[in-house]
Amino acid sequence: MSNLTHFDDKGDAHMVDVSAKDETDRIATAKCSVLMQPDTLKLIMEGGMKKGDVLSVARLAGIMGAKRTPDLIPLCHPIAIASAKVELSCDPDRNAVDIEATVKTTGRTGVEMEALTAASVAALTVYDMCKAVDRGMVLTDIRLAHKSGGKSGDWNAE
Repeated sequence: MSNLTHFDDKGDAHMVDVSAKDETDRIATAKCSVLMQPDTLKLIMEGGMKKGDVLSVARLAGIMGAKRTPDLIPLCHPIAIASAKVELSCDPDRNAVDIEATVKTTGRTGVEMEALTAASVAALTVYDMCKAVDRGMVLTDIRLAHKSGGKSGDWNAE
């Protein structure tokens, strides 16, 4: 039918068989941003949100999201995550919280979906914790920035 790996010859969805692949060290980094009003970012930076420390809670949520990826994304392999790191930084020039999630494993399949999920869940958590003061926040530029390992080797976004 196509070169899409999650469909068989009849077009039915299936989980890709990775049993013949070699185990290699694999790393993926995903990024995204949450754009907001200047006063919202100021509250985050000063620790003034009623729900608590936005950046710490979002970091934890992102890590938890990476671990729950196969429960959220159909046909995604459950893998042993060796490391999940989520970093959040405030950019007052853009009125943004920038998020970078890096996930590592040694296995037969990559961790791109885990990194993307970690970044997305962290961004959703920022939104959730701040929505009472700024419902117009925008979650944007969710993307894979880097991946390494496996047969296809290294890849970096431009």
